[in-house]
Amino acid sequence: MNRRHQLLPLSALFILFGISLLNATEAPTITVRKSDALNISFSGIGGSEGASASKVVQNDLSLAGWFSLVQPAIATFSISGTFAGGVLQGKVLKGGEVVLEKAYQGSARSAAHQFVDDIVQTLTGHKGIASSTLAFVSTRTGHKEVYLADYDGANGRQITHDNTLSVSPALSPNGRRLAYTGYQAGYADIYVIDLVSGSRVRLVKFPGTNSGARFSPDGNLIACTISKDGNPELYVVGLGGGARRLTHTRGAESSPTWTPNGSEIIYACDVAGAPQLYRISAGGGSGSLVPTGFGYCTEPSWSPDGQRLAFNVRSGGGFAIAVMDVNGGGARIVGQGENPVWGADSRHLIYSTGSTISLLDVPTGKSVPVISGLGKVTEPTWSR
Repeated sequence: MNRRHQLLPLSALFILFGISLLNATEAPTITVRKSDALNISFSGIGGSEGASASKVVQNDLSLAGWFSLVQPAIATFSISGTFAGGVLQGKVLKGGEVVLEKAYQGSARSAAHQFVDDIVQTLTGHKGIASSTLAFVSTRTGHKEVYLADYDGANGRQITHDNTLSVSPALSPNGRRLAYTGYQAGYADIYVIDLVSGSRVRLVKFPGTNSGARFSPDGNLIACTISKDGNPELYVVGLGGGARRLTHTRGAESSPTWTPNGSEIIYACDVAGAPQLYRISAGGGSGSLVPTGFGYCTEPSWSPDGQRLAFNVRSGGGFAIAVMDVNGGGARIVGQGENPVWGADSRHLIYSTGSTISLLDVPTGKSVPVISGLGKVTEPTWSR
């Protein structure tokens, strides 16, 4: 197979291997009801360096979606703190009882993010998203390169400087590694960057296309698409090497997403015509169709709580985001955009609209742009 073809966006991978694009059976958009919110008050962060921390805490609490900021007289929980000397002392009270009191070291921004994540965990039992990291592809330099940013869009920085196609990024769950598809060697290979040391290895370099890496929940494996066998198949590869083939079909497999315990993978495949979603054991075997109710489905993302699946469907000449219960129940459209990815709280999705990456609170339907002004921004991914 001639390896010297250009890597296309994930949504176009099927076109590359001869799959026809069929119109989806469109479902009506369903309005999502606003969830119950906890009443909280926030009196700000005092101390010599408290002003910047206060802004971050207030924004994080607003984006979290679990809370309603109210006056102290009617609040169930009150939040306060001080920040000085690189230490944030945070406190949460319910009435006169302390429910959270902890010190956080670091910059005002990082300490504030950690404080809010602990607030979310303590008051709701869900993991927070404030300390998480986004990776995405931007055309700002004239080339497609991979960037990182905080979940709210702050601290954006360019990670790859390959001056060629660098696409399909994937962050490990702990945010310490980044896998992506790069063309530095002239072909589509999968590279892994250690974001702490900066070291990089070319992990998957078989003849053909190697693309679409996604980390397992423990961060020790990646699932990806490899075409060395003549058509794109799903493989699992260890970070130390060694590739194990999962699928054996006439179709093109892509876009793997792992179950939270690492036992199964859902992926897209066109073996029956237009791409649909299939479910397979991470040990291999036969894939089983995931009934979505849509005629064209790609880019699945399995929520960390294991309950929901987000994916792209074709809708009105573009792409919409659908969400469904993994173990039964109909899918509903929750927004327009591409490449939806769940956050650690299994409540928020990030997605791309081309010029913007946005944060979607699925229960309320509230969408907030977090990345813009960097040219075309696509293929977001999220640490957990």
